[in-house]
Amino acid sequence: MDLWIWIVIGVVVILAISFISTYNGLVRARNQVKNAWAQIDVQLKRRYDLVPNLVETVKGYARHERETFEMVTKARNLAQQLTSAGAGERGRVESELSSALGRLLAVAENYPELKANQNFLALQEELTSTENKISFARQYYNDAVLRLNNRTQEFPSNIVASMTGFKAAEYFETTLEAERQAPRVSF
Repeated sequence: MDLWIWIVIGVVVILAISFISTYNGLVRARNQVKNAWAQIDVQLKRRYDLVPNLVETVKGYARHERETFEMVTKARNLAQQLTSAGAGERGRVESELSSALGRLLAVAENYPELKANQNFLALQEELTSTENKISFARQYYNDAVLRLNNRTQEFPSNIVASMTGFKAAEYFETTLEAERQAPRVSF
């Protein structure tokens, strides 16, 4: 009888340790997703701060490109308003802002004196750097989401996840078809 009690106690202890370990792994994965999302927010805030300066610099040279300026400003304002939206919605809005910024930089290509302006060049370099950081932050976020989603869907951690309320996270995806296409270069 004593042996059976020790076996039951041993099994209960092993199950408890396994449950705690799995739960802690899920917490770490969820926190990585939150941290990765915060990193995206930092870079997006940086981009939001750069956009008005870039628009104002280009406006000084290209006064008749009003539609492009309005499109960029509208996309920026919409993106700033949706800071509490989910990753899918934020991805769609951020893709629209990226597209509008691309059109703004294309407008700048038509003005040689603007392209030579040091302020514009510095802003353009800063924006390019920020866009690269956003890409890396999005990649890190999606990697963290993959790890969390794997943990919430794989056996046996899916049992612990469902018991404790862990859910799969949403990826930050590009929704604009133009961003999925390879750029065309012609000489």
